[in-house]
Amino acid sequence: DIIRTIRDPEKPNTLEELEVVTEGGVEVQEIGEDEYLVTIRFTPTVPHCSLATLIGLCLRIKLQRCLPFRHKLEIYISEGTHSTEEDINKQINDKERVAAAMENPTLRDIVEQCVTEPE
Repeated sequence: DIIRTIRDPEKPNTLEELEVVTEGGVEVQEIGEDEYLVTIRFTPTVPHCSLATLIGLCLRIKLQRCLPFRHKLEIYISEGTHSTEEDINKQINDKERVAAAMENPTLRDIVEQCVTEPE
């Protein structure tokens, strides 16, 4: 439910409406007392989607802000659905790269527009 309202950076639709994120792509496992591993697999709309990294960043930021429990978060592109999925998976799961990206004011503004709940 947390990620279903994230908007696509280019289109007026949500990631759920575009079937970039689906309920089947979300997995939650208990890994300790009151701690969970949350794994998200998303599918870009095209195999060469230039915004796949940005979409992964939006997913990470929204979940970090909204999950009400301690968690480890892993976000991946669905296997075989993007031409550079390995590189993008590394980027969106690297805390230092994520922090650096969020220091960029332009990128941060785009992420905020995508993750802000509609009124």
